[in-house]
Amino acid sequence: MKVLFVLSLAELLGMALWFSATAVVPALTQEWQLTDSGRSWLTMSVQIGFVVGTLLSALANLPDIVNSRRLFTICALLGALCNASIGWWVNAIEPAIVLRFLTGVCLAGVYPPGMKIMATWFREGRGMAIGMLVGALTIGSASPHLLHALAGEADWRQLMFLASASAVGAAILCALFVSDGPYATGGARFDWRAAGRAFGDRAVRLANFGYLGHQWELYAMWTWIPMFLRASIEISDPSLVPWTGVAAFSVIAVGGIGCVMAGMIADRVGRTRVTIVSMAVSGTCCLLAGPLFGGPPILLLALCLVWGFAIVADSAQFSASITELCDPQYVGTALTLQTCLGFLLTLASIRIVPWLVGPFGWEMVFAFLAIGPVFGIISMARLRRLPEAAKIGGETFIDRSSAS
Repeated sequence: MKVLFVLSLAELLGMALWFSATAVVPALTQEWQLTDSGRSWLTMSVQIGFVVGTLLSALANLPDIVNSRRLFTICALLGALCNASIGWWVNAIEPAIVLRFLTGVCLAGVYPPGMKIMATWFREGRGMAIGMLVGALTIGSASPHLLHALAGEADWRQLMFLASASAVGAAILCALFVSDGPYATGGARFDWRAAGRAFGDRAVRLANFGYLGHQWELYAMWTWIPMFLRASIEISDPSLVPWTGVAAFSVIAVGGIGCVMAGMIADRVGRTRVTIVSMAVSGTCCLLAGPLFGGPPILLLALCLVWGFAIVADSAQFSASITELCDPQYVGTALTLQTCLGFLLTLASIRIVPWLVGPFGWEMVFAFLAIGPVFGIISMARLRRLPEAAKIGGETFIDRSSAS
């Protein structure tokens, strides 16, 4: 169990490089007089870099031909250097965007390899283990909202240095205290077709489709829920506006508990069932959030807490399913390809939400995100009916064609 906590902590500290962007955007907006476009690019550049990094990493099979611990350590250090450089000498938006992009590229060597390392330690209980890792990242994703609410006028350069120091700590933890588990496989060689084979497998493809439906909703909700809550509270009870940062933190952070609980349940009753239920709950919340806009804050917050719990609870189970369905020698490639496709899709859903707010208002816009859970539910239901589903933890396959 030691590696479970150490690796989760290392992953959280390493991904602090990503989370730091949200915390410093308000300060940079004032100091650099950023426009809406500048703020968007500063936030999105790290995500675009991550997509590019994961794509290159998957095509080159880096997580499988390079030791995952070594890859994690090197990329965490390089990401820390790129991020700290912004605090050291950058005074304009253009070089900051470039360095944030490079930081995202480096993070492609932190998140997927971390999941692969975790998978080498657990066969039984893998859903819980990867769930804990994703849960740590979920809390980290929420932390900028709390940090911004509590830090006040703290120097943004110090926050960047703090994030970089966290990533250095992650590299040290991984290098000194994390090792490959008993289920590690070796001997993988470069094969440019490995990524294509992974997506070409029917069961793996359906698991990826489920993940895409999940991602369509997740990051758009995480990105815009703070503004949604603030806009609603400004209408219903303006005196509560200063607490919207804490509310946003709570809505996102509660998903960390959901990840661990869903992983424990999925290891017993099956990953497809847990992902289907989770997406059904979160999709329903997409539809209910709008009608509660501008209403009693306590009711809206209660719904959003349920939404935050369910929306990410299934995340780790898609990744765990991939580790059980794909070629064992190219688990890292398959996981990296999955995250690449998922985060590429989020670039679209995040941008669509503000475009829809104008003509439709906050009362209607989140209903559009329910398309993702519907698609994901259909995909996982189809996966559940395949014979390959028996490979997934907690799943059993029933041959319905022979039933009389």
